[in-house]
Amino acid sequence: MRTGLSVVAAGAVATLLLAASNAAAFTASAPSAAPTTRSDVVRVAVEPQGQVKPQFQRRMVRLSTNEAPGTIIIDTNNKYLYLIEGDNRARRYGIGVGREGFGWSGVVKVGRKAEWPGWTPPPEMRVREAKKGHKLPAFQEGGEDNPLGARAMYLYHNGSDTAFRIHGTNQPWSIGLNMSSGCIRMMNKDVVDLYDRVPIGTKVIVVGPGNKQGEVSYQDRGIDLLRTLFGG
Repeated sequence: MRTGLSVVAAGAVATLLLAASNAAAFTASAPSAAPTTRSDVVRVAVEPQGQVKPQFQRRMVRLSTNEAPGTIIIDTNNKYLYLIEGDNRARRYGIGVGREGFGWSGVVKVGRKAEWPGWTPPPEMRVREAKKGHKLPAFQEGGEDNPLGARAMYLYHNGSDTAFRIHGTNQPWSIGLNMSSGCIRMMNKDVVDLYDRVPIGTKVIVVGPGNKQGEVSYQDRGIDLLRTLFGG
């Protein structure tokens, strides 16, 4: 496996890109009825640590890879999700990933999608949190305060639900950190953008502990400045 990361981010450019990203602020639509899901979302009793770092804002990048357009590559080490667009280009999103002991790797597919998913905490999580003095609901309706955020994409392997998801979060400050129990977190504005571009059946390569993703080649060659600023 050949991986690489050469992110171009000088001070003036980073400031300009951050301003452009903030201009496209996410406006939440009213939650609608949606499928529910058990989730391994981790409840963290920690105060927010500030805004998302500039390097984890959405970017257009030059990505050298032999994977087909439409494929998702998730680099859990560097906290990036790439949606390959072809011609050595990709959309890069900052993500939050599994904390120590909960990382994983493999090749899966998007098997289901949901808008404003409801959250059903697993029994073991409810027991664990109860011991810490946190009482979790048996079920929480989808909404802006839901840990799964605005969208969820359910990852399947050989037709079976892996229990891992790509989903939004109500803790955007956690992007770039190892905090989940294996799910891939995204800012709500980013998960909405990805959700609209990714159909069911999309191939997802998760590069992480165990190297179960097999041989995959990709190299991030840095920000495609003009496309980041103006799209296209």
